[in-house]
Amino acid sequence: MIEFREVSVRYPHRDVEALSAVSLTALRGALTAVVGPNGSGKSTLVRALVGRVPLATGTILVDGKPVAHAHRRALATRVAVVVQREEPVFPLQAREYVALGRYPHLGLFRAPSGLDRAAVDEAMARTAAAHLADRSISELSGGEWQRVRLARAVAQGADSIVLDEPTTFLDIAHEMGVFELMSRLAREGHAVLLVSHQLNLVARFADRIVLLHRGRVAAHGTPAEVMQGAVLENVYEWPLVITRDPAIGAPALVPLRSPARD
Repeated sequence: MIEFREVSVRYPHRDVEALSAVSLTALRGALTAVVGPNGSGKSTLVRALVGRVPLATGTILVDGKPVAHAHRRALATRVAVVVQREEPVFPLQAREYVALGRYPHLGLFRAPSGLDRAAVDEAMARTAAAHLADRSISELSGGEWQRVRLARAVAQGADSIVLDEPTTFLDIAHEMGVFELMSRLAREGHAVLLVSHQLNLVARFADRIVLLHRGRVAAHGTPAEVMQGAVLENVYEWPLVITRDPAIGAPALVPLRSPARD
């Protein structure tokens, strides 16, 4: 379980807080999605979790223990994180990169075991990246690189998985595949915390949605509770209607054309 309690973050030389007293919980066995417009604080949540930005106030806990007091390596065995931006430093093969997800489980100078290698193979298969195993990561397309990064997180074997815009650069089939995989991982007992712009996909797959606006929680609850026209119009500052997904009946957002102006 991942829990943010009254978390506030202020970047240097900024007049307003990036996050202001934000509280949310990502439970095991559920997919919790964080949505909101650009600049609402979504990615700041992830940066705060991994210690890239300090907290002004509040606490972040994983399985009831404050992240601030956790050893980084021990924390990595409990939480796998896919950040929004990451550039490869060394030209590793994709399989070698995915195997880095097993590092937190290895002791000093310990070689990967058969179980570690099996975890890597399974992760690459689950993220549709197995055929990329022998390719250099410097040669991958944006979508291929994204799938390999997801495979590393899955190979990590953590009980909680945090993803910041994981479907960037992916086509429709692989985008759906990522959401299906995250849904399966949640059903298998993981706590999945997903940051996404894809409101309609989130409404299809998420158990809970947290809507951020200007660093604050504007709404939270089930997709049906959060996907309300008046709420979303106010947050996104654009005319829209809420209809129903014809396939499964989930709420779906339809943005409207801006009225013509003289």
